[in-house]
Amino acid sequence: MNILTESIVSNSDMIKNYKSCREKAESLGKIIVMKNNQPDAVLFSISEYERLSVFIERLEGLEGQDVEKVAELLTKEGKLKRYSVDELIDTIK
Repeated sequence: MNILTESIVSNSDMIKNYKSCREKAESLGKIIVMKNNQPDAVLFSISEYERLSVFIERLEGLEGQDVEKVAELLTKEGKLKRYSVDELIDTIK
């Protein structure tokens, strides 16, 4: 998983500056909240959440063969390739 440095915020920063963290999530799609130097939570913008929800709901309704199709497309370790949610959904239609 690639994480942009600018998308990382500390737990204390999140508590003290929620509004600016929320705005950062809106502009970047998501932010990673760190606690004790470990990932603790992810704050998604509502638009990113809605985009991902469509895909997640679609995955939940898949049968075995369709899940295998999606799994074949997804990144194998050491090979980074990006797919849009729409591309993955088109694969399982």
